[in-house]
Amino acid sequence: MITMDHLGTTRTHDLLASEDAHVAHNYHPLDVVVASGAGATLTDTEGVEYLDFLAAYSAANFGHGHPALLAAARAQLDRVTLTSRAFHHDQLGPFAEGLARLVGKDMVLPMNTGAEAVESGIKVARKWGYQVKGVPAGRATIIVAGGNFHGRTTTIISFSDDPEAHDDFGPYTPGFVTVPYGDLDAMRAAITSDVVAVLIEPIQGEAGVRIPPPGYLPGVRALTREHNVLLIADEIQSGLGRTGATLACEHEGVVADVYLLGKALGGGIVPVSAVVADADILGVLRPGQHGSTFGGNPLACAVGHAVVELLATGEYQERATRLGARMRERLDAMLGHGVVAVRSRGLWAGVDIDPAIGTGREVSEALARRRVLVKDTHGSTIRLAPPIVITPAQLDHGMDQLEQVLAELG
Repeated sequence: MITMDHLGTTRTHDLLASEDAHVAHNYHPLDVVVASGAGATLTDTEGVEYLDFLAAYSAANFGHGHPALLAAARAQLDRVTLTSRAFHHDQLGPFAEGLARLVGKDMVLPMNTGAEAVESGIKVARKWGYQVKGVPAGRATIIVAGGNFHGRTTTIISFSDDPEAHDDFGPYTPGFVTVPYGDLDAMRAAITSDVVAVLIEPIQGEAGVRIPPPGYLPGVRALTREHNVLLIADEIQSGLGRTGATLACEHEGVVADVYLLGKALGGGIVPVSAVVADADILGVLRPGQHGSTFGGNPLACAVGHAVVELLATGEYQERATRLGARMRERLDAMLGHGVVAVRSRGLWAGVDIDPAIGTGREVSEALARRRVLVKDTHGSTIRLAPPIVITPAQLDHGMDQLEQVLAELG
């Protein structure tokens, strides 16, 4: 547990007590109470500043309070924020056109959260399977990968192999087959005439930033083309600049049929997600078959369009590449000194801590005491995903603190 030396006021204790009493315990946060943020920093209720090395699980890729994104939100707040899709509004078309162009597809299905994008992608794939591929009614099957994380709705956790997400939430939704991530032979063996899609993360984020083995994603792409199966890439964490490319699939030379986007698409301001595909896929939807009161709302579209404009310059992709190489160099130097493995792409890394010196949680708590915020996953792994706007000096300072923590625990 983090010491409470800087959380000593009545206000901070009251905030923690109120949250503990009245908020469902579905998270186990570090004992840091954030009050404000700017760029790559967060400040707590006592005025103590931290480096943010998580970026809200990549939802804050552009940092906290990016001026262009705040300006877009403020301008729209003064106009109109919600109409529902019962009417047209002047922000939806420009947002959808810009996002489709950025991703290289025809159409956008706007939603709110990442899990909604995944659920929407599943529905689209099934309907495409019945109406276009000709799969018999009720038999559409989707292949997924072991170790996946696509969200926590009841359908999605039905094909999760994480007991925390899966167990005691049944009965489970049928229609999914799980194969090991990275095993192309297992994928090939699982494909039948009833398979309508392969749903996969190009990089598995919650699993600890697991990078696919060489040739795996191109092999999956070839198999799906051969068998008339949709390739759905869940780029909710990996997409929109995080890995040094607009989409992580680009690193593998792969073009998916369907992209699922979220997190950073809302600029850290509002929840925005989307299914992006060509018209021959998204065109299977007809009025009344899918929707969302808030999906594609004017405020979300204004912010999302501003995000697209930031990414269209290529500046953030290049920055993530450059700073990611700097971060990887520092992490590689820690191998054998408290770190047993590093996996990274762009400004995103999974770092396996030597279990002999501590768990990922213990390292995260020790880093928080040094004013650097990260998050653990799966026991001994910590994830690093600082905002792309982080400065080289801030990045080095964070790496310095990790080195110090490893030395102390070792």
